[in-house]
Amino acid sequence: MTTDTPTSTAPAESRLAAREWVEAFNARDRQGEEAARTADYIGHAPDGLGLPALDSDAWVAFLDSFLEGFPDLHLEVQDTVADEEMNAQRILFTGTHTGLFRGLPPTGRRVRFSGLELSRVVDGKAAEHWFQMDTLTLFEQLGLRVFPGPRLLTRIMIRPIATLARRWRR
Repeated sequence: MTTDTPTSTAPAESRLAAREWVEAFNARDRQGEEAARTADYIGHAPDGLGLPALDSDAWVAFLDSFLEGFPDLHLEVQDTVADEEMNAQRILFTGTHTGLFRGLPPTGRRVRFSGLELSRVVDGKAAEHWFQMDTLTLFEQLGLRVFPGPRLLTRIMIRPIATLARRWRR
């Protein structure tokens, strides 16, 4: 019995496949995006978002949540590095917050933040995808401020006092 296994893609083809996927997203070409992913595609969101691994349908739903808040969201590939199986991209995200995003009403603010994407490419398609994005910059540009939680805040406040107390004891 023989088994057909997907073949790895050459680095140039891997870079091209990833770039075409981004171009399909920017054009809002759903069929082009779907064609850029394998049938058993798995996406991995940043751990901080608390999402499980995303199949193709869940990936589309995840993107839709971004597009609801940023209908003009645009991705610009700034750098790409690839080998036979993996492709890494540095991405610049830009858009305007004109819709509901993660419970935040529209602010009308323009955003510009960076991200890193890593894709395992098989037969010219993304089979598995990991990404990270600079959510701190995104949230700050939306007017949100990130504050430390109670445990860290206590440490931050006590440290200078403890340092002064040690100096006074000397």
